[in-house]
Amino acid sequence: MTDQEPELDTELRLQKVLAKAGIGSRRRCEQLIEEGRVSVNGQVVEEQGLRIDPMTAVVHVDGKRIPTAPNNVVLVLNKPRGVITTMDDEQGRRCIGDLILDRPERLFYIGRLDADTEGLLLLTNDGELANRVGHPSHGVDKTYVATVGGTVTQQTLRLLKSGVELEDGPMKVDAVRIIQQAKDRAMIEIVIHEGRNRIIRRLMDQVGHPVIDLVRTRIGPLHLGNLKSGQVQELVGSDLHALYTAVGL
Repeated sequence: MTDQEPELDTELRLQKVLAKAGIGSRRRCEQLIEEGRVSVNGQVVEEQGLRIDPMTAVVHVDGKRIPTAPNNVVLVLNKPRGVITTMDDEQGRRCIGDLILDRPERLFYIGRLDADTEGLLLLTNDGELANRVGHPSHGVDKTYVATVGGTVTQQTLRLLKSGVELEDGPMKVDAVRIIQQAKDRAMIEIVIHEGRNRIIRRLMDQVGHPVIDLVRTRIGPLHLGNLKSGQVQELVGSDLHALYTAVGL
């Protein structure tokens, strides 16, 4: 008869898990529990001392999801023009993998931006988060600012909202507005939740306004903000909580 290895206890006190997730000090987390503002797996926590497995528990504070798995990481990147959306390029071209060489995690990108498109790109090692952000069924908005050729009319905006037939099926935007109109070009903001290949460029080509420049400025609750081209930041705190809440995790 052989001795069995004792099972490892993966459960921790809730206030410790919350503190590690950046909610505040342990005392502050205990206060949130006392005030009935914390729920675990859909149930409001009514007393101190609850132990949870941070890898599997679904924790909310004030209705916002608090990611508790200690090894999960989400990065935001302002992808520069000319950088390929791949972790390693066989042709030796500059790619997003080159911008995160110092990260120890095995990360993958959510969605894709073509080489000529700049802007917000997310990277993570959380597969379920990636699936929910990237899949159109979860309705996560992606906002783009496009500089296009020609004069954009209100009729064109109505057409974009009602739907345009493309080679891979119809496509309509969730919202669109003119930011600036010049003589031979316009700057417009487009909101979509689909992620088809080069969809904005193909859409604008179809309505007669080819894209000159394209930047993705927002994904769900996350905005590009002051993040410089090529800069990478780890998502923490309220921004991280807002992203998980937006996708229903």
